[in-house]
Amino acid sequence: QVQLVESGGGLVQAGGSLRLSCTTSGRPFSPYAMAWFSQHPGKDQVFVAAISWSGATYYTSSAKGRFTISRDNDKNTGYLQMNSLLPEDTAVYYCAAPERSYSSTWYHERDYQYWGQGTQVTVSS
Repeated sequence: QVQLVESGGGLVQAGGSLRLSCTTSGRPFSPYAMAWFSQHPGKDQVFVAAISWSGATYYTSSAKGRFTISRDNDKNTGYLQMNSLLPEDTAVYYCAAPERSYSSTWYHERDYQYWGQGTQVTVSS
């Protein structure tokens, strides 16, 4: 019933920018945190960024200073603005949301129960 749909991925040159979007349907968006994970070729998913229901943000070290997570509750949409992209950012990016409105941690896959279909980001040299 709860659905998350990502968009905004694509092919970009190193140093370029993309903005990923994640739109939620099936429940109110505002009470829940949202996160982004990335899955690089042949590797497990890793945490990228998260934003709480109150707007607090969390980033992995490689994303800090380059990526910005935000949300627009009126549009039921979360965003990941990706600047200064690097080839190592190439991955499928998934948005995720928890079943509950609170979590003590933000960086584990198990913290999230609802997932989008993923959007491919490819960064060329």
